[in-house]
Amino acid sequence: MPKLFSTRLNEAIISKKCSLVVGLDPRVQSLPEELLAAAISMHGNTLQAAAAAVLEFNKGLIDAVSDIVPAMKPQLAFYEQLGVAGMQAFAETVTYAQEQGLLVIADGKRNDIGSTAAGYADAYLGLTELTANESARAFACDALTTNPYLGSDGVKPLIESALHHSGGLFVLVKTSNPSSSELQNLVSNGKKIYEIVGELVHTWSRDYLDGFGYSPVGAVVGATFPAEAQELRTIMPHSIFLVPGFGAQGGGPKDVVPCFNTDGLGAIVNSSRDIIFAFRKRSGDYKSRAREAALESRDAINKALGEAGKNAW
Repeated sequence: MPKLFSTRLNEAIISKKCSLVVGLDPRVQSLPEELLAAAISMHGNTLQAAAAAVLEFNKGLIDAVSDIVPAMKPQLAFYEQLGVAGMQAFAETVTYAQEQGLLVIADGKRNDIGSTAAGYADAYLGLTELTANESARAFACDALTTNPYLGSDGVKPLIESALHHSGGLFVLVKTSNPSSSELQNLVSNGKKIYEIVGELVHTWSRDYLDGFGYSPVGAVVGATFPAEAQELRTIMPHSIFLVPGFGAQGGGPKDVVPCFNTDGLGAIVNSSRDIIFAFRKRSGDYKSRAREAALESRDAINKALGEAGKNAW
């Protein structure tokens, strides 16, 4: 029987002694000039050239950090904006990362109801049905982020697909952006919305626990709100938190500690710009600078967890 996503993720975290995830958010204007020049010389100044440069950039980053981190998190917006060529680059990025032994979390925040939700699930986590009883994988991701605003009708098809295909799901609960409080901190029947969503996630996750005590149904909880994260850690003890907001958005190593359980597991911390564009702040090639930045972030997080008595190793 295939392992649950949560098992695969926790095993990778423990093996590498690393809870850091690298976000692949490739802004074309910020890519290394030599990659852009090479792509433009072959394809002209086109979407195809931009996508080719993005793919080459991603492969270099994956090579640089694959022995350090357990997973990569490509943000779909940066691929969708490049059209068909961009989505091809995304698909090839997913495959390449997995070939290097990494898990891939597609950050698309997909959601809808009924057959449309099932379509998203098929596209990113499962199989797309073809004719003559055949099927194929479109984007063979290991996990997907989802927006719960539509309620259970939108989330359950994704959960079902994730469980069937050994995938995972990360539900937005308390996001890292400053204006998240406009909706997520509103009070209904004495509880804040993020608390209510956290309780729903706990309900969706608690029946599918692995040997570590965690579920493939996780939550997105921002590092920029550590007090809320501590509260949500109690509400969702079995969910792995995907933690944005670390680094460029202002969250520090100590801010992510409340997202972890006392066993040192239960969270993965995303860092994008501080790692993939580290070469813009430090001289040297982008791969070496990304590797250095990833190691520094890993060590800083591990130190903060150790000081809090939460190391898993």
